[in-house]
Amino acid sequence: MDVFVRRGDTLWYYSQIFNINLQLIFDSNRDIQSGSLSIGQRVRVPGFVAVDYRINSGDTLWSIAARRNLSQDALFLVNPNIDPNRLQVGQTIKIPQRITWRLVQGKQEYDYSTMMTDLARLERVYPFIRTPSAGNSVLGNDIPEVLIGNGPKRVHYNGSFHANEWITTPVIMTFLNDYLLSLTNYNPIRGLSMQPLYGETTLSIVPMVNPDGVNLVLNGPPPNEPHRSRVVELNSGSTDFTGWKANIRGVDLNDQFPARWELEKERNQVGPGPRDYVGERPLSEPEAIAMAELTRRRDFSRVLAFHTQGEVIYWGFENLEPPEAEPMVQEFGRVSGYEPVKTIESYAGYKDWFIQDWRRPGFTVELGFGVNPLPLSQFDEIYQESLGIFLAGLYM
Repeated sequence: MDVFVRRGDTLWYYSQIFNINLQLIFDSNRDIQSGSLSIGQRVRVPGFVAVDYRINSGDTLWSIAARRNLSQDALFLVNPNIDPNRLQVGQTIKIPQRITWRLVQGKQEYDYSTMMTDLARLERVYPFIRTPSAGNSVLGNDIPEVLIGNGPKRVHYNGSFHANEWITTPVIMTFLNDYLLSLTNYNPIRGLSMQPLYGETTLSIVPMVNPDGVNLVLNGPPPNEPHRSRVVELNSGSTDFTGWKANIRGVDLNDQFPARWELEKERNQVGPGPRDYVGERPLSEPEAIAMAELTRRRDFSRVLAFHTQGEVIYWGFENLEPPEAEPMVQEFGRVSGYEPVKTIESYAGYKDWFIQDWRRPGFTVELGFGVNPLPLSQFDEIYQESLGIFLAGLYM
C-alpha cells in the first residue's frame, strides 16, 4: 500500500500509525535514504492494501476510521487530497486494509504460472521481500529466488527438483506466506515469534527448481517443437507424465552435482528419460547450473531440499557432514515425526554436493508417503508435518 509523504512525516511515524515493524518499512523502500523523505513522495507500507470505499449518508472520516480500528490520520495518508468537511455521498475513497489471510492457496494443482502469480501478489503486499532470478530453465522460464530478512545466518530451502514432486512447491509457498503474515501481524507460529528471525536470518527460497518439468507433469507436453515431440518420445510415446521426474531434456536434476557423480552414472546406466539419467556431465543443465551458482554466491549456512516421498530426512554424505548436523536432524525428526537417515547409496545430489564442498549441514527432506505425485488430499497433513522443520531450520 502506498502512502503520500507530508511535511514532518517519518518512516517511524508510519510504523506507529500502522503498527508495522520499522525495519520492514525500511526494507520495503530500499530506494529511500533514511531522513530524505520529500513532500508528495510515495512510501510503501507492507502488510496492507488500499481498498475502495463509497461514502454513505452520515459517514465521517472519524466514523469510518473508528469502525476499522484505524487512526483518522491513516485515511489522510492514503487520500492526500481529501477534504473531510466536503465528503459526498457516493464519493469513493481509499481505506487501508491489513492483510490477515493467506494470499497463497496451496491445495491445488500448482504449476509454474500459479507460482509466478502468487509471487507477484506477495511482492506487492510484502515489498520487503526480494525476488531476484536464480537463472532460467531449458525452455527459458525464470527460476525465481525469494529473499527474506537481513541476518548473517543464511538458510536455504528449495522444492520441485523433481517434476512429479511438485507438491513441495505449494507447501513451501504456504510457509512463505505464513512467515510474512507473522512478521506483519505479530502473530507467532506454534508459539514462536518470527520477529527476531528477520534480523538474525536471511532466508533464501527457490520454490520451483524445475519449472519445465512441473508444467510437463501437470499440463502435458509444451506446445513448441522440438521439445514437444522429443519429450513424448522419451516417455515411450505416452502423454501421461505422472511418472516424470526429470527436466524437459530428460535429465534428473538431482543427479547433476559434482559429488561422486561418476558413481551415480555407473549405478544408473540409463539414457535421457523420465528419471535417473545423470546427464552427459555434471552441471550440464541450466537449472542445475543456476542452483550451483546461486549456492556459491549466497554462501549458505545450511540447505534443506524438499522432495517427496517417504517421511525421512537424509543428512549425511561420505562422513563429510559437520558435527552440528546430527542434533539438527534429530530436532527436525522430533518436530515432524520423520525418520533421520544418515545416508543411502546415492550420489550427485544437491545436498551431497553442498555437504562435500562446504562441510556444512545439508538435508534432503522427503515429505509425505505414497506414490509420486502425492495426492492433494495429503496437502494439509504434509504442511503440518513440514511446518516444524521450516521453523527449526530458521531457529536452530
